[in-house]
Amino acid sequence: MTSAYDENQIQVLEGLEAVRKRPGMYIGSTSLKGLHHLVYEIVDNAVDEALAGFCKEITVKIHKDNSISVKDDGRGIPVGIHPQKGIPAIELVFTVLHAGGKFGGEGYKVSGGLHGVGASVVNALSEWLTVEVYKDGKIYEQKYERGNVIKKLEIIGDTSDCGTYIHFKPDGQIFEETEFSFDILKQRLQETAFLTKGLKINLIDLREDSKEVSFIYKGGIKEFVSYINKNKTPIFNDIFYVETTKDGINVEVALQYNDGFIENTYTYVNNINTVDGGTHLSGFRTALTRTINDYARKFNLIKDNDKNLSGEDVREGLTAILSIKIANPQFEGQTKTKLGNSEAKNVIDSVVSEYLEYFLEENPAIGKLIVEKGMTASKARDAAKRARELIRRKSVLENGRMPGKLVDCLEKDPEKCEIFLVEGDSAGGSAKGARTPSIQAILPLRGKVLNVEKSSLDKVLINDEIKAMITAFGTGIHDDFDISKLRYHKIIIMTDADVDGAHIRTLLLTFIYRFMKPLIENGKVYIAQPPLYRVEKNKKEYYVYSDNQLDELLNEIGRNGIKPIQRYKGLGEMDPEQLWVTTMDPENRILLQVSIEDAIGADEIFTRLMGDKVDLRREFINEYAKTVKNLDI
Repeated sequence: MTSAYDENQIQVLEGLEAVRKRPGMYIGSTSLKGLHHLVYEIVDNAVDEALAGFCKEITVKIHKDNSISVKDDGRGIPVGIHPQKGIPAIELVFTVLHAGGKFGGEGYKVSGGLHGVGASVVNALSEWLTVEVYKDGKIYEQKYERGNVIKKLEIIGDTSDCGTYIHFKPDGQIFEETEFSFDILKQRLQETAFLTKGLKINLIDLREDSKEVSFIYKGGIKEFVSYINKNKTPIFNDIFYVETTKDGINVEVALQYNDGFIENTYTYVNNINTVDGGTHLSGFRTALTRTINDYARKFNLIKDNDKNLSGEDVREGLTAILSIKIANPQFEGQTKTKLGNSEAKNVIDSVVSEYLEYFLEENPAIGKLIVEKGMTASKARDAAKRARELIRRKSVLENGRMPGKLVDCLEKDPEKCEIFLVEGDSAGGSAKGARTPSIQAILPLRGKVLNVEKSSLDKVLINDEIKAMITAFGTGIHDDFDISKLRYHKIIIMTDADVDGAHIRTLLLTFIYRFMKPLIENGKVYIAQPPLYRVEKNKKEYYVYSDNQLDELLNEIGRNGIKPIQRYKGLGEMDPEQLWVTTMDPENRILLQVSIEDAIGADEIFTRLMGDKVDLRREFINEYAKTVKNLDI
């Protein structure tokens, strides 16, 4: 049977129907991430007013019904009749895609919301939305439901204020979840405040556990660098900072070095976090490497016969923020995560070279510290290179040998393969007996792996357990990392459900985050959830994963007639069949996928938990001890 394909099959989605039909195209997803994206779209419009010099304060409120309001003191969305469309301009903004003041007019010189879809998309995906504009002494109001006007624009009062107030409730027909997270919004709004010097942003939660926080940073990204380094040890107190405009591009750079081994450079274009970098990052890195080497040679800190420091050498322990404002940014891809403007590279290179040279020459003690740190990094990198080459020589690609304790799977298609990282021979034995040999590999690790947060790269690469993981995964690490060579598309950390198991899991995550971060970014890393208890009653077995679940189960099935309740302290206590049924069977198991919603927050937590400063861990324990469940010491 054939079906005709003619003009009758061509559909035209009018107005905002396309947004409701395919919301993921506009906000990424209808999950929690997409839900919060609605808030960012409205806040970014208010921030554009601040960037244009007309807004000093933004207030975001989470209301009791999980609706959101955003109020700013900018110029207010235009309310006059549009000359071409014959309806109020504000109605165009909220009901027509690609309608706004960001398409070459004089409304905004720079803007984050370049596509002009923010307000209309939020409106389309909201159960209801109300907008009020305070302008020219009047209060204007218009109301919508699911993108449709239900109340025409009208004047509802007088005011001496100016600005815009938008109140909306996300549509439960669209979103999988409709409960906003105070912490997720807090992180994003704080970052926005750092990037918009002098702008005050308030976040108020009016729900049951009411909370309120305000951010204002007169020092802008200088304070951002201090914030990122607050749990680290800077090697000098000053922060290099420059803000200038060249060839129409506003450039703002702040940087400082700490005594750690990790680079933390974050780049922004018109306040958009360009997580994949781009031309501006290339310009920054080129200038940094060249300027430090030129300075070192000029003052004889690097001898004539010595090689130059590499880019990696001069970036070890670097914390840097690069923020540019550009009138017509060209982003690669839909997600706006990589800048493509070629002119940005030359401008940033020129600005950083000029001002960093001044800074180093005016602060010779700091210049010497930076060069010495780079030289130490260079020596460690040479040792690491030798260790890497040793790993390569032993790798599966060159001689077919894998780590001695790895029990590999038979399947050769990486997309179908998964590897379980388990602690010790006992757990490894149970896992080997439980696995499906065709697709599941087991790598037992001996004891606690090296804490890479406290170790240089050369120390990392001589650790046996880390070498075993690098060889088994097949990707290489750090600058040699190549995800196309990944041998297993699920890397599953399976540790005991006790304190030691949690510690080992954290050590493994620290290693992967610091040296193989794309594994997490591409959704390849998982945490297994073995049960905490096994309950038997009337020849039926029940597995539960927390004390709360145990109480719920006992209340449900009754406490009489239950045999002894078994509490698992380790995976090795389970026989292979139990481990398979509860933790390894793809049909029944529970896996947590590891993701990075907040890179700066992730860096902070790894530094606090795994870094050198004991006081930070003590503070963390005191802060969260009361929330711990299932603690088994």
